[in-house]
Amino acid sequence: MKNLAHPARIVPVVLLLVLAVVPSVASAMDDNFLVAFFARVVIYAIAVSALNIALGFGGLVSLGHALFIGIGMYSVSLPAYYGVSSGWVHLALCVVTCALVGGLTGLISLRTTGIAFIMITLAFAQMGYFVIVSLKQYGGDDGMSIAAASQFFGLTLDTPVSVFYCAWILLAALTYWVWRLRNSPFGMTLRAGRQNARRVMSVGLALRDYQLTAYVLSAVLCGVSGILLANLNAYASPSSMSWMVSGELIVMVVLGGLGSVFGPLLGALTFFGVEEVLKAYTEHWMAVFGLAILAVAMLGRTGLMGWLDGFKPASSQDAVKPGSAVQSLKEAA
Repeated sequence: MKNLAHPARIVPVVLLLVLAVVPSVASAMDDNFLVAFFARVVIYAIAVSALNIALGFGGLVSLGHALFIGIGMYSVSLPAYYGVSSGWVHLALCVVTCALVGGLTGLISLRTTGIAFIMITLAFAQMGYFVIVSLKQYGGDDGMSIAAASQFFGLTLDTPVSVFYCAWILLAALTYWVWRLRNSPFGMTLRAGRQNARRVMSVGLALRDYQLTAYVLSAVLCGVSGILLANLNAYASPSSMSWMVSGELIVMVVLGGLGSVFGPLLGALTFFGVEEVLKAYTEHWMAVFGLAILAVAMLGRTGLMGWLDGFKPASSQDAVKPGSAVQSLKEAA
């Protein structure tokens, strides 16, 4: 990676490292809210990074990824209801279910494009929501509390601190993996397909297979974030599958920068940070928050990472330019 000292790389890395000391600072300040807040930010950054694979790389605008967060949450609450606290059982149930549901819904959704794709993913998420609501034995619309937190290697995710560190480690590993994925042939194919699908298919690449794989990967990773969120809240609710949650994820992806590696972290930090600040000053914070998000989207169409990347001299730009991924694939073929 060229120009490692550039702000577009230094700032997100520094933020990630600073986050690691949040529990220590919060302990010194005797502020439990601080840990819970940043644990939520990191968990959502994982979900946003997952959606970024489908949306930022593949151009798949999904309003249904909240479904997989909900599946992850209920992968903890349902086994816990029957006394199963093994995190490995929760994780296995989440991965298998998200992969199956993601594969099935992806196969159907990818038969369409544009608005139709968005509406189909939204419909699947709403179906999941109403299925959970109908299960009155498990709380229905009220959701269900989680009596036994997930346990991994003797570590129980029953405190905000333990959840925070687990989420932070996962986010750091996921960020590195996404960076490698972005620059791999798989990632370049996805990005090229987002720019010009016909040209990608004209060189003999099965673009839909790549998109389906990206969709399933993002579904599974969203599910894992749901596991962490369930342990943080000690609660699972059908509202986690709401289209509004999916919309928030899309906003965070756009805020951070579509297709960027560190954008999800910046997007989640900005989204929840601005939300908390506005809540402290006005009861009508949602209206102001909407205007703030609109301003950021209009003034910086490449997101926060685009702003940081603007400090880079033109001669050293390494961002994907229109047609560059397509051209690289064509040359490789």
